[in-house]
Amino acid sequence: MGHHRPSRQFRRTALGTGAALLLVALNLPAALSFAEDRYHAYKTGQPSYRVQYGSWGLVGLPDEYKINAMHAALLHTGKVLLIAGSGNDQRNFDAGTFSTVLWDPRDDTFKKIPTPEDFFCSGHGQLPDGRLLVAGGTARYEVLDGEVTRAGGAMRVKNESPDKAVRLPKGTVFRSPSGVEYVSKFDVTVPKATRRFEIAHERGGRMMPWRTKVTAAEARVFVEAVERGAAGLTTQAAQYAVAGLTGRDAKDVYGLAERLSADKQDFQGIKSAYEFDPVAEKYVPVGPMKDARWYPTLVGLQDGRVLAVSGLNDVGDVVPGDNEYYDPRTKKWSKGPSHYFPTYPALFLTRGGKLLYTGSNAGYGPKDKGREPGLWDLTANRFRTVGGLADPDQLETSSSVLLPPAQDQKVMVLGGGGVGESRLATARTAVVDLKEADPVFRSTARLPRAVRYLSSVLLPDDSVFTTGGSGDYRGRGASDVRKAQFYYPRTDSFVAAADPAVGRNYHSAALLLPDGRVATFGSDPLFADKDNTRLGKFEHRLEVYTPPYLYRDPALRPVLGKGPGEVGPGGSATFEAKGARRVERARLMRPSAVTHTTDVEQRSIELGLRKSSGTVTVTVPADPTLVPPGWYMLFVTDADGTPSVAKWIRVRGKS
Repeated sequence: MGHHRPSRQFRRTALGTGAALLLVALNLPAALSFAEDRYHAYKTGQPSYRVQYGSWGLVGLPDEYKINAMHAALLHTGKVLLIAGSGNDQRNFDAGTFSTVLWDPRDDTFKKIPTPEDFFCSGHGQLPDGRLLVAGGTARYEVLDGEVTRAGGAMRVKNESPDKAVRLPKGTVFRSPSGVEYVSKFDVTVPKATRRFEIAHERGGRMMPWRTKVTAAEARVFVEAVERGAAGLTTQAAQYAVAGLTGRDAKDVYGLAERLSADKQDFQGIKSAYEFDPVAEKYVPVGPMKDARWYPTLVGLQDGRVLAVSGLNDVGDVVPGDNEYYDPRTKKWSKGPSHYFPTYPALFLTRGGKLLYTGSNAGYGPKDKGREPGLWDLTANRFRTVGGLADPDQLETSSSVLLPPAQDQKVMVLGGGGVGESRLATARTAVVDLKEADPVFRSTARLPRAVRYLSSVLLPDDSVFTTGGSGDYRGRGASDVRKAQFYYPRTDSFVAAADPAVGRNYHSAALLLPDGRVATFGSDPLFADKDNTRLGKFEHRLEVYTPPYLYRDPALRPVLGKGPGEVGPGGSATFEAKGARRVERARLMRPSAVTHTTDVEQRSIELGLRKSSGTVTVTVPADPTLVPPGWYMLFVTDADGTPSVAKWIRVRGKS
């Protein structure tokens, strides 16, 4: 048979086929990824899968409402307050662009809220009347090593006048003995000095003072050298004159500084505090704190007050153990017990009124100070350490929860990492039983993998839903853990849940919604790729998890109807209830106020339960250290743990 050349049509077909094969080869990874995504969507959409693992869904978020959500709090209106402030974006800070968005998960509507100050990295806590206390935030962004162009540091401003306080506005100039000038970056008010009379002897039957002792008052302010470069550097303690003051004022008011350097300058906090009114949907200013705080924890107490703890102050130092109480009746702050903690310490109100510090924190502070867990007696100001915790050097960015129900008085620590930019992460979990005479942490079931920034959310069926996090600092090396699981305290076991689509690491949060779902927000990775070459972007997507219990027969789901809107400590409340006979348990669940995966508000309290035809009656424990005053979600569940939609009820404080 003779050899012949292929026809033109054959050549075109062959070339087309070859090109197509080449394109397939070049795009095989993308094609496989697309096929895997299609299969994953198919698999996770099956009813049998959802009944076992639940499902995730993205909320349609219009561009105008996309903010860097650092903070999330559930309000008793059922809406979620998402606070960004400047959102870890110095351009927003410099422009004074501060953001808050209110999300209604019932219909996925959004509303912008005017934000008066930079609440980026503030603290927040629920108040007895349902308002949200927001305190602290950002006064100044950090300046990194190598980028500091002017010497700066803390100036201690003294006032020796016992007759008047002094206010020095931002921009006040302090002059060294050699004539070097420094300018203040914030307003500062120094109280008047204290005057004390000392008694020397008795004259004519009366005690007579023979001299007056005056003790100068002091306040701090951050200052920077007016001139760039090395001229402003000093390591010598010196007294600084205040420019513009004359006469007696010039003698009474002066500055003291030990060291003004070009070292890295940390973030600085603000003293401002506000209450967010959920009904009027606006921030209302209240009395400022004594100390500025950035990264503080706010924890609600049994008497309705709130304790503000730690944070970076107005010169960028961790507040050195000075803590303060907020009284919602007076809208003012007062001195609290002294103890040093790193920033965003996890503190839980326990039965009897002591606070448990689990060791979980968000980072700022030395490696060897304030990191050991313990029980803190606020009245006596005594701190007793609690030992037994494995991997104690990996508590930074760990998660902590008061396990359900709160009556069990068991607190759990999950995951965490090393201090600072450490690559260390742990899969360790541990539980402490505070009912023991000498409580210690005991290791419990390990997480499926080592993780930091894990979100942990209490569910109404007494499980703990954990999701997200990363294996390295701020998700470096594409280390986000796109996994979720349930922890069951009674069996000390983890069970897999559906995988989220969105990775969450630093600056992420999650909270329980009144319908039994879980919402997740935020994430602020350093890099966006495995090789750490592309800078990361803040995660704006809002993803909601629907647990398996919401895929059961809806006709059998308990339904709560009409009932009272409030109850006193130890009181009872009766609600209409469809399927009342199937109700097995009732829980009060305090709404979250969460940031940096730190949520000391959430707690689940077991209620007494009586059933009749068409109604359920629940009884609230009388102990306010177990049930702090405030608004709660009331859930009832059946024997399988299927919850009702929550009813909001306010628990009054003791009169």
